[in-house]
Amino acid sequence: MIDIGLLRRDPIKVASLLKTRGVVFSANEFSRLDKKLRIIQQEVEKLRSEKNILSKQIASNKSKQLILKAKKIDVTLLKKEKELDYLLEESLKITASLPNIPFEGVTVGPDEASNKVVKEVGKKSEFDFEPKDHIELGEKLGIINVRKAAEVSGSRFGYFLSDAVLLEFALIRLAFDEAINQGFLPVVPPVMIKPDVFEGMGRLAASQKEERYYLPNDDLYLAGSGEHTMGPLHMNEIFNEKDLPKRYIGFSTCFRREAGSYGKDVKGMLRVHQFDKVEMFVFSKPEFSEVEHQKLVALQERLMQKLELPYRVVEICTGDMGWTDAKAFDIETWLPFQQKYRETHSASNTSDFQSRGINVKYKRGDGKKEFVHMLNATAFAIGRTIITILENYQQKDGSVKVPEVLQDYVGKKVISK
Repeated sequence: MIDIGLLRRDPIKVASLLKTRGVVFSANEFSRLDKKLRIIQQEVEKLRSEKNILSKQIASNKSKQLILKAKKIDVTLLKKEKELDYLLEESLKITASLPNIPFEGVTVGPDEASNKVVKEVGKKSEFDFEPKDHIELGEKLGIINVRKAAEVSGSRFGYFLSDAVLLEFALIRLAFDEAINQGFLPVVPPVMIKPDVFEGMGRLAASQKEERYYLPNDDLYLAGSGEHTMGPLHMNEIFNEKDLPKRYIGFSTCFRREAGSYGKDVKGMLRVHQFDKVEMFVFSKPEFSEVEHQKLVALQERLMQKLELPYRVVEICTGDMGWTDAKAFDIETWLPFQQKYRETHSASNTSDFQSRGINVKYKRGDGKKEFVHMLNATAFAIGRTIITILENYQQKDGSVKVPEVLQDYVGKKVISK
């Protein structure tokens, strides 16, 4: 939810920033509507005040003249209240249709082609043999089965088996151990969420609804990321200033329809409907949220470096950012079979956009209450990380080395038949 105060103070600036996201916002139209709304609000408040005064007078003096005057006020008030309700609804339609405002200085561009590579880390894997993709490797090793999953659940599902499962839990433990050492609190959040809470998190916009799995009999959605239910952990709460930042690391299963991706990554486990994820989430004071954002990216990089996987950090441009983002980075990991980098991590600063939607504030030392900034970042998208391990650590005989940092967790150095 965009700050209505900012829209009122400088609608032209807001329109200019939203334009960089490819969003058309009519500052003049909003200003006219908002001006009319505030006038009607004042008239309604004045009429309600007059009605209260008259009610007290009538209680002590049941004058016909006073009663008649009160009835006229009731008629006018009812009419004005209906007009106010309509204007409030129209105002809400406008604000609800707007994504977050990008921070100034974010790279401007219409789509992912304008994303900026910040740095590349690690040497791209090279082999003296023709590298296989993760599905061929996984099937021959008996650790991935997408064919049976298709029979059971349909396309874009898969089974992890045997050592792939051990890799999953090794990655979870690695992420949790690293984050907990840095003060993060572990959490396993719900995987279902109420519609109003989902809307408050900014994750049910028109462009996103098609992605969501909805359970009509229960009026619940399946969460598409741990972020979606980790943020509401402090919904309608007020932090003490001294308790911020508040950092969490959570594990959850996530669900996405992958709407609009038909024909993309159909083969394999890169783009699936159900996947497990380790997610980091931070509640921060506004003045420190950019520092927290950099810390999240640094922790992501630390995890990638421990796995010794080649990756690059990418700053996301205004036209490619997520709906709730004010600033975002991705980490893309090298896939030898595809000969390209593919996204494995994201890290987003949503400023106060989500905290306004679910009402999360903090109290400063002077007693003033303000909305917190909320941030989220991938520790590991488990399936995609396993894919990158299989493809980068494959050997000529079809076996796969286990990254050194995971060997004690997995209990072996090589995955073989």
